[in-house]
Amino acid sequence: MTGQARAGRPNKLLRNLNAKIASIPMILTALVIFVGGTFWTIFYSFTNSKLLPRLSFVGFDQYQRLWAAPRWVTAIENLAVYGILSLIFSLVIGFMLAALMDQKIRFENTFRTIFLYPFALSFIVTGLVWQWVLNPDFGIQAVVRSIGWTSFTFNPLYTPEIVIYGILIAALWQGTGLVMCLMLAGLRGIDEDIWKAARVDGIPMWRTYLFIVIPMMRPVFITTIVIIASGIVKVYDLVVAQTSGGPGISSEVPAKYVYDYMFQAQNLGQGFAASTMMLVTVAIIVVPWAYLEFGGGRKRG
Repeated sequence: MTGQARAGRPNKLLRNLNAKIASIPMILTALVIFVGGTFWTIFYSFTNSKLLPRLSFVGFDQYQRLWAAPRWVTAIENLAVYGILSLIFSLVIGFMLAALMDQKIRFENTFRTIFLYPFALSFIVTGLVWQWVLNPDFGIQAVVRSIGWTSFTFNPLYTPEIVIYGILIAALWQGTGLVMCLMLAGLRGIDEDIWKAARVDGIPMWRTYLFIVIPMMRPVFITTIVIIASGIVKVYDLVVAQTSGGPGISSEVPAKYVYDYMFQAQNLGQGFAASTMMLVTVAIIVVPWAYLEFGGGRKRG
């Protein structure tokens, strides 16, 4: 009987055969385009390629030039400031809005649509809108001065020390609505009995959120953080639309640095080196997290 049962079982390789066949194009795309393109970029970052790739190896010269360039150092500093603040404020504001929406307020659908609408706009449109709003000649500063406060000054896009915060305002305006919707979906998945038990036990609402609800929403937070982080690393459109990297190089970001060197300065080797450093930075953050989340960090039963 045992032998007949084993003989009747399909081979593991043949299980879900149709699904496996259907996934072949995606697997090939991932291997050829993503993995292959990554190794191709790293390989040519060690060359002196200019307009076209060429096998003229220069070792680590491109990386030495990269880290000696003030423009690249400024881009990394801006990305760090923008990334940390964007992650913190997006999560905090998005969760607070979601918590308010979860109180079954009137016109919830209307408010949800209003908050989510900016995410439907392209980053170029958002950047141009906020370039106008923050323009000192006819934006917030001009409006406030027109009502009598003539000493009011608010022109972040024209002040090198705080220009990255002007870009951050536009990014939060566009992306916070999506975070709110993700958080709201997570809150709606919390069992109503948990809220009732907390009220019966006399636990304050803020403690219920902090020590009960938020830990239960861990998968939602992880998903949200991944989405926000992917947007942080590739930030480009907002910077180009609002400041084009200015004043000077004060709002430079890595993605713009890569684009400018590869397609404008026609220095592929330097652009590839910058791309590789972006990849290494992401890998340093993602690989340990992925190992702890899906690998050895969890106990196996």
